[in-house]
Amino acid sequence: MSARPGLDSVEERYEQAYVYLGAVFIASLVVCNLIVQKFFVWEPFGIQNFFYLSAGIIPYPITFLVTDILSECYGKKRANQVVVAGLAASVFVVVVVVLADQIRAGDNGLFHSTLRTLSGADAVTGKEFPAEKVDTYFHQIFGRTSRAVAASMVAYLVAQLIDIQLFHFWRRLTKGKHLWIRNNFSTITSQLVDTTLVVCLLFVGTDIQGRIPQMIVSGWVFKIMMALGDTPFFYAAVYYWRRSFPEQVEEHDDLMLEGLEGLEEA
Repeated sequence: MSARPGLDSVEERYEQAYVYLGAVFIASLVVCNLIVQKFFVWEPFGIQNFFYLSAGIIPYPITFLVTDILSECYGKKRANQVVVAGLAASVFVVVVVVLADQIRAGDNGLFHSTLRTLSGADAVTGKEFPAEKVDTYFHQIFGRTSRAVAASMVAYLVAQLIDIQLFHFWRRLTKGKHLWIRNNFSTITSQLVDTTLVVCLLFVGTDIQGRIPQMIVSGWVFKIMMALGDTPFFYAAVYYWRRSFPEQVEEHDDLMLEGLEGLEEA
């Protein structure tokens, strides 16, 4: 029996929020890997020939915002658990995609009709679209996903763990004050590591490797802009968690836990 009315429901909502944050993190990570091979040129404020970006960069900053929220409101240990879960999800995705890529396409199906339409073939006549072409298109779209996921996993694991460590370093240094410092300084540093690793692992030896320096710099600048832009959302999220789950957030406060451990050792 609960000592105080409503305590169980608050604890349940606190844990549900953790699951939702983890789901957003994993979904953002997986979709990054699936769309990483599409590139676009972004020209903000009339800046031309600088931002040459992968579409995968769009949802990726969300992962760092989520881990910062988790680190602040659930502690370093549980933030690391979500990072590991994201790694497992990425491995699962690449295994399924590789298996699907190895399976030969049948001679009929909705995908065939779609390809006939896109290629200008007469879908009304029912003319078959060769299965070999279906396999070719599928491989062109998903066949390189394994390299994308492998590169992303290495970069992601290193960068996320650095992000969490730096977040708590700045949190200890500022004694729990100045949210914007730990949010931005940890993310900006770890994003540089992530961008450099993923771009090099993905594109060294390809026909666009000459663009690697530009992609690293433009990608990192874009992520810095996103990190600065998500600061109000980070403040809002931490405010909500501290207001809605004050006891739970306090129980997972790493600074308080470290202080208690110090007292016990003394």
